[in-house]
Amino acid sequence: MESKKVIKKIKKFEGKVVKDRMDKTVVVEVLRFKIHPLYKKRYKVSKKYKAHDPENLYKVGDEVVISETRPISRDKKWIVEGKSGSNGLKKDKKGNLND
Repeated sequence: MESKKVIKKIKKFEGKVVKDRMDKTVVVEVLRFKIHPLYKKRYKVSKKYKAHDPENLYKVGDEVVISETRPISRDKKWIVEGKSGSNGLKKDKKGNLND
């Protein structure tokens, strides 16, 4: 019997650093738009993620790309890949990040 490996797509988000006071951790706010089901109006929805920054490189106001990883602590399940635009990631028409 052949076993199949499940390949999980790694989620990537682009956001702005809003806090950098913790050691090796930054808080990144990810902004996205949703469409109201009845009125079809777009509105902003934001969510904050704690991301691992091992060398404390990123400061408040930096635009960064975070990607999903194994749990590092209770709240940290994301790692900072780099500043947005510097690592070749581009957005498609829907706003998703592509390699």
